[in-house]
Amino acid sequence: MMANLLGLIFLIPLSFVISFWFYQYVFICLMFMFLISYNYFSVTLVSFIFGCDLISYFLILLSYWICILMIMSSFKLYKNNNYYNLFLFMINFMMISLLISFGSLNLFSFYFFFEVSIIPTLILVIGWGYQPERIEAGMYLLFYTMFFSLPMMIGLFYIYNYFNSLFFYKFSYSSSYILYFSLNLVFMVKIPMFFIHLWLPKAHVEAPVSGSMILAGVMLKLGGYGIIRVMKIFLPIWVEMNFYFIIISLFGGVVVSWICLRQIDIKSLIAYSSVSHMGLALSGILTINTWGVSGGYILMLAHGLCSSGLFCLANINYERVSSRSLYLNKGMMSYIPSLSFWWFIFCISNMAAPPTLNLLGEIFLINSLVMYSGFLMVLLSLVSFMSAAYSLFLFSYIQHGVNYSGLYSFYMGSSREYLILFLHWFPLVVLILKSDLFLL
Repeated sequence: MMANLLGLIFLIPLSFVISFWFYQYVFICLMFMFLISYNYFSVTLVSFIFGCDLISYFLILLSYWICILMIMSSFKLYKNNNYYNLFLFMINFMMISLLISFGSLNLFSFYFFFEVSIIPTLILVIGWGYQPERIEAGMYLLFYTMFFSLPMMIGLFYIYNYFNSLFFYKFSYSSSYILYFSLNLVFMVKIPMFFIHLWLPKAHVEAPVSGSMILAGVMLKLGGYGIIRVMKIFLPIWVEMNFYFIIISLFGGVVVSWICLRQIDIKSLIAYSSVSHMGLALSGILTINTWGVSGGYILMLAHGLCSSGLFCLANINYERVSSRSLYLNKGMMSYIPSLSFWWFIFCISNMAAPPTLNLLGEIFLINSLVMYSGFLMVLLSLVSFMSAAYSLFLFSYIQHGVNYSGLYSFYMGSSREYLILFLHWFPLVVLILKSDLFLL
């Protein structure tokens, strides 16, 4: 852990002097260092400051993976010389904050770097976004998180006073409802739960492709990770409280799926589908049984890869058509048939078709939630059906139909774009072969 952290800190000044692609190469080397440093049979990466069990390990690995793909997909910044050194610095800063967040054994350092990770995301959205509305989207992103994180800070003082420690492994049980809300609401905003999700579609639509990728790929996972870590404190009251949040999340998943079916903006549709999937993952984690937490965790990883890939595809279309409207991105199958294959692959992954990791996560979650309460079957069946509906709607609307007559120049996909899509899809289908790792 420390070697990786020092490597990232060492990269900060280099981001202004070394070339774009060499920087990415160094990032890949750091990721492989982390990949081979973990012993799957005993938890070895534990020190006084940082610890890394399976939950942290895969989320840090996902953060590295998405950051590498962000650099690859932002080639246009390099080509147009659009402050790409500052962009690389922001990605480095973000990776350091995510590494410390996921690797912290102390609740306060986790909270601090959880908040710090908003800053580079905000700068990505405001600095490299496309429309003037990006300022408003950045404010939404900042104030939603800051407003709900203040109660958590007060909750941290209470926890330290009550348990005399802020280490995750030293917490015992508490029956305080106020503490439950103050600790969990900030994570529910981050994941995001229905009713407090409005910052997410706004931020996604205004962000550049790299901003959308890191938001969908890793930022939402901070919320799920935080809930997994602190939920054991509330075991005396979890049956009473969590049921309400499970109902809100699943009901929200159904409503948001309906909203998806009437979107005209590709990125907006993918962003709302994220809210629906994360609602399902959140409700699984809140059941606090092995199936639910494992299923929520698997779905978080799968969604990170799948949603990020969909945002990449949306950006590939946007670079050619100069619009994200579903009405103008029509008949793509006759222009780039090879890209239609990738649209199909990611759309069926989004609706949890075999053999993807999404399917494994949803099977676990459905089992867990039906065991928790049989009444949830109605909402679950609706969420599953609607996710298939809007994924097929997205694919068929873009790929089929009459071509947009205003297109006067068009170019085929480059090998770099196909490599990005392959690197999103490959772990999504290969990790299911080693699914015992995710049984936490």
